[in-house]
Amino acid sequence: MNAPRARVARRPVHGVLLLDKALGWSSNDALQKVKWLLRAEKAGHTGTLDPLATGVLPLCFGAATKFSQLQLDADKTYEATAQLGVKTSTGDAEGEVIEERAVDVREEDLRRACARFSGPIRQTPPMHSALKKDGKALYEYARAGIEVERESRAVTIHDLKLAFDDSDGAQRAIRMSVRCSKGTYIRTLGEDIGEALRCGAHLTALRRVETGGFLAAQCVTLAALEAMTEEERLKCLLPVDSLLDEQPVVTLDEENAGRFLSGLRRRGEWADQELVAVYAQSPPALLGTAHVRAGELIPGRLLSPIEIEQMTRVS
Repeated sequence: MNAPRARVARRPVHGVLLLDKALGWSSNDALQKVKWLLRAEKAGHTGTLDPLATGVLPLCFGAATKFSQLQLDADKTYEATAQLGVKTSTGDAEGEVIEERAVDVREEDLRRACARFSGPIRQTPPMHSALKKDGKALYEYARAGIEVERESRAVTIHDLKLAFDDSDGAQRAIRMSVRCSKGTYIRTLGEDIGEALRCGAHLTALRRVETGGFLAAQCVTLAALEAMTEEERLKCLLPVDSLLDEQPVVTLDEENAGRFLSGLRRRGEWADQELVAVYAQSPPALLGTAHVRAGELIPGRLLSPIEIEQMTRVS
């Protein structure tokens, strides 16, 4: 008989861990594993990465979860490989082959496809996705053999590079480098490019190499985390305000900081801004986010006094 599993003593942990998600792991499974390794009380990820995809997955802990939406909305960069001439039921190597066609693709065809799929485009979300319809994920309908109507959505491909895969001498595979807006489905992009090349395609590899300024080179693997001591794991955390690095900064004196933290608007000579990071001057501490309109600093997502005290004590 197995011995009962010991309960993990949770603790307040605040910060961002950049995980290099391994193949086969769901984003939530990876999050729960790291949460357990850190013994963190509160955690959340910043948008799912398919189990068949690897790469940058920012994980937010404690106070950082309040600003995770910024990463959800951020542009992302992917590297992928697409097999030409074969379409599958899922758009990737996990699905069943549903069609095979001859491949006759040249360099100029790739150049035309780059031009066609760069800039603002529309995509129809794939059935094998986590997007919800009437409270159920689309992949649940797909597994039941049900196809539901999906509306196309506007996305932006900021940069697209296509090249034949050097490892495939028959030129039946292409490498894709894509920098895109949130909500872009790379599997769908690969399928659409395959149709434009008149041969069909499916993804055989997908890696996210950047999201919102965070790079794969900054990430740590799950295996590396497991081999670390608890102290070493905590040192892997980036500060909460690393999620706000791109935002203008407003600093408040002690009196105004206290009032802002209680949810009151502040007046000052600030230019209008959609989003600013707000700090206390003394003692130095992140208070939260706000936007500025007509000289008014209007609170957005605020940290609690307990979170601020815990973060200050750690730093």
